[in-house]
Amino acid sequence: MGEYNLKVTIDADSGFCFGVVYAIDMAEEILAEDGYLYCLGDIVHNDEEVERLKAKGLRIIDHSILHELHNEKVLIRAHGEAPETYKLALENNITLIDASCPVVLKLQNRIKTSHDQDEKIVIFGKHGHAEVIGLQGQTNNEAIVFADIAELDAVELPQKFTLYSQTTKSTDKFYQIKDQLLAKGFEVKANDTICRQVSNRDKDLPVFAKSFDQIVFVSGKKSSNGKVLYEVCRKHNPDTHFISSVEELHPEMFRPGQSIGIAGATSTPMWLMELVKAQLERY
Repeated sequence: MGEYNLKVTIDADSGFCFGVVYAIDMAEEILAEDGYLYCLGDIVHNDEEVERLKAKGLRIIDHSILHELHNEKVLIRAHGEAPETYKLALENNITLIDASCPVVLKLQNRIKTSHDQDEKIVIFGKHGHAEVIGLQGQTNNEAIVFADIAELDAVELPQKFTLYSQTTKSTDKFYQIKDQLLAKGFEVKANDTICRQVSNRDKDLPVFAKSFDQIVFVSGKKSSNGKVLYEVCRKHNPDTHFISSVEELHPEMFRPGQSIGIAGATSTPMWLMELVKAQLERY
């Protein structure tokens, strides 16, 4: 224990969601057998974990590289993919190791069914996010995507439409948006397909955040879920720091005798939070 004598606790509910665990387990199994594996996009939105797997032989590629590949194995990460990816794999004799999260697959199927029934589709999600691209693909890219309801002021919405959400968005925010759209006179059929393993943390995290003098929130900067959960922590404990690696920690951020809570996104590996805890205890 260092001079600061910090009392450090990791949030037991933090760490990988089951979809990410499933994808990483599949990747590690094939890496152990074959020595390498292609992955379409970052397997998880956490640079530290990506680097760990790259050291084991994981090769991160984008769609332009996928077009050039033939007779290889390629992992589809938890975010899922659009139908065009599966079509290309057949054409290039690529074996897809499909680690799409079951929650994402269910959402894709529901959106495809809605589209096939000629429903107009609006998706609450992050522009350009891998999951959202896959969802749009179920609609021949006809779905309207928005990250904030203010964006819809500049869009000519149909009078009647079906509302979906990226699986990692806030449940409360989704229903607020639904109510706002109804109040504006639109006929909205809302489909709540948000992952409860993620959304339930909105309810549990405030209690954790308020229990400590300071919070260190560990997440990759690309993680949408990380940004949402960080804001939850900061709302309930203004003394919240966002870091992506141990190197971003500095003793002057803390005061002797403080209690420190460590929390993370569903894309944050537990081993990284353990490293952060060990570093804090050295101060």
